Amino acid sequence: MFRDRTLMPAEALRLTALGILAEHGYMSYAALATEVRLFTASFGGSPVDVMSSSIELLRFEGLIAVKEEAEDPGDVVVELTDEGRAMIGALLQAAIKPGHAYSKLLTALKMRFLHMLPPDQQTEQIDMLAEARQAELARLIDLRGRLAEGHPGFLGWLDHEIGRIETDLSWLRELGSKIS
Repeated sequence: MFRDRTLMPAEALRLTALGILAEHGYMSYAALATEVRLFTASFGGSPVDVMSSSIELLRFEGLIAVKEEAEDPGDVVVELTDEGRAMIGALLQAAIKPGHAYSKLLTALKMRFLHMLPPDQQTEQIDMLAEARQAELARLIDLRGRLAEGHPGFLGWLDHEIGRIETDLSWLRELGSKIS
């Protein structure tokens, strides 16, 4: 954790892996890695090398254990240990930093000074912002479809995020129409 007791990105990956494993009870190492990758990719992703080392580290730290050996390392079946369950609790109780502060700053700066560009370039920048939000929306809708049977609290949060992005897109379209 950071000094202010907020989660670091690697700990978010740990929580993702431990939580998925806790939901399933046990699963192959490869299936766990795939689910972690698919979930984190829905939120902008994480480097694969960090993800794999994080999952392997869980095993080394005793947070997950081998339930069934296999010839292929990806087919090894793993399960959560008691220490892993305790770690989920600790990670879930940690604070989080306000999201995307740097990208929000850059967006705010673009919006603050957008009027300094000629109208066609203003429209181009608004279109770029809309495309980024549209890509984020597509990722979340895909995740919502894959986890349709998930916990209602998580699904409600996803629906809220999807609605927020749709509102952003509507606002950006309206702003673009005022410039044109």
